[in-house]
Amino acid sequence: MSRAEPAGASVVADSLRKTFEAPGGGPLHAVDGVSLQVRQGELTALVGPDGAGKTTLLRMMAGLLKPDAGSLRVLGIDVAQDPQAVQDRISYMPQRFGLYEDLSVQENLDLYADLHGVPQQQRRERFARLLDMTDLARFTDRPAGKLSGGMKQKLGLACTLVRSPDLLLLDEPSVGVDPLSRRELWKIVQQLVEDEQLSVIVSTAYMDEAERCAQVFVMNLGKVLAEGTPQTLAERARGLAFVAPPAAGTPARDLQARLIDASELIVDAVPSGGAVRFIRQPNADEAKIAALLDGSPPQSRTEELEDAFMMLLRQHQDGDEAASPQATTPQEANVDAPRDDGKPVIVVRDLVRKFGDFTAVASTSFEVARGEIFGLLGPNGAGKTTTFRMLCGLLPATSGHLEVAGLNLRHARAKARARIGYVSQKFALYGNLSVRENLEFFGGAYGLRGKARDARVDAIIEQFALEPKALSGQLPGGYKQRLAMAAGLLHQPEILFLDEPTSGIDPLARRAFWRTITALAQGGTTIIITTHFMEEAEYCDRIAIQDAGRMLALGTPIQVREQAGDAGGDMNSAFIAIVEQGRAKAAEGVAA
Repeated sequence: MSRAEPAGASVVADSLRKTFEAPGGGPLHAVDGVSLQVRQGELTALVGPDGAGKTTLLRMMAGLLKPDAGSLRVLGIDVAQDPQAVQDRISYMPQRFGLYEDLSVQENLDLYADLHGVPQQQRRERFARLLDMTDLARFTDRPAGKLSGGMKQKLGLACTLVRSPDLLLLDEPSVGVDPLSRRELWKIVQQLVEDEQLSVIVSTAYMDEAERCAQVFVMNLGKVLAEGTPQTLAERARGLAFVAPPAAGTPARDLQARLIDASELIVDAVPSGGAVRFIRQPNADEAKIAALLDGSPPQSRTEELEDAFMMLLRQHQDGDEAASPQATTPQEANVDAPRDDGKPVIVVRDLVRKFGDFTAVASTSFEVARGEIFGLLGPNGAGKTTTFRMLCGLLPATSGHLEVAGLNLRHARAKARARIGYVSQKFALYGNLSVRENLEFFGGAYGLRGKARDARVDAIIEQFALEPKALSGQLPGGYKQRLAMAAGLLHQPEILFLDEPTSGIDPLARRAFWRTITALAQGGTTIIITTHFMEEAEYCDRIAIQDAGRMLALGTPIQVREQAGDAGGDMNSAFIAIVEQGRAKAAEGVAA
């Protein structure tokens, strides 16, 4: 690439390199010879798995990290020579934006305006527009710590935009945010691009978000694998994208697992609408694919950006001898599953939880069968986490009946907790300990001792295909999540609770993670999971959708899409439609 400044480019990188010292010693090439040009006045996406180099690249663009080699010009300025000049013209929202939770929405805006030197005469008009776009005008006096996750992200974006920048950098702004809030965030960003011709560069783990962008860069292991519009990138999968139904009585996830295990024939597979979408290898034997499908005729489908993304990652992984261990398929559990006596393993009847005058969960009822994968979905602040914590015995119910593993949680919470495993969104692994040392520690915490603990640790390392000597702090996000789940299973619980386990990890890691969950379910473990990735609901036997503490939908993924009506073409659309319908009915009730 020429070092001359291209016309209409907001960012130009040439042979850019940034190397860190790996935690275990040796070099870690976070950005490895990257050359790219980002056009002005457009929405540009950086996509890639954990460790691809997206955040390091954004931080160099923001003048927060200095390149080790190569050149980087942002808005025509050499960022290595004059980072302050770049910072005066850009706004950067990192993954963990620093809101002050004790301050109100308005006080946070005022603070960031003070930090950026925004003149008082400009603030009134700017604040009014930001509060209108983010729909936070009604909440200016509310402390930031009392906002839902989606509202916090919108406030973070508003604080980032208290001044009008020439370039906006967003590092995974919608991680941990529900589909409704994601839609609102992206509406704000697209409005800024259209109204102010703002240049925006966003890193994201959501392919549907990248499809909204004019330009997409696919990264892995510090390199750019491909770039182009979403449409031109998707063409790489033309003629290779298909969909097939599972055999009668077979869950779609079981067919998906069989396909994704056959990596010599299949690039990728994912449940969708009761069937399985898959990408075949270009030279795959059709007879062998037909045998995998068990006679179900595959139908061709329109290729998508995610298809191309998965193809590029698989090809790069296959060509790299140091591919991450997160792609390894775990073995099915080799333990005695609890006998299925036909009774539900979880029974919830008229469950209520109040915090003072606020009702977090209102008269909720459902049952979960043994060996079922049950998804608990809802917007931020819907009552999912409260319900989850009550199911785990971590929070007492205000009223109602709650039974887990045959035990009434009102009378036997401690005994019930011994029969469940719990993996929170931010599971506390010890980064300075090896994989084996972490497992030994958590085994002891679960009451395992001596030879019994060592035998379980050996078994779980084999089951999850873990590297026992690997230092936990050096592992990719997807691998860490698998290790956290392995730790939660050391005491062989009947039920495993997973709280947003795939938040912030890329599609490649999510596939490996769900392959693990499928293997556990096939081995007899009951799985209760919350997620903001609506396509993951397709792996579940049944799902429940909550909002404002109320149950809005309960059934199989097909039944939930049917409840959404014409708007339920996919699970994301069905979720949004059901929540909006529920809120409309609630508003009518209040008005009446």
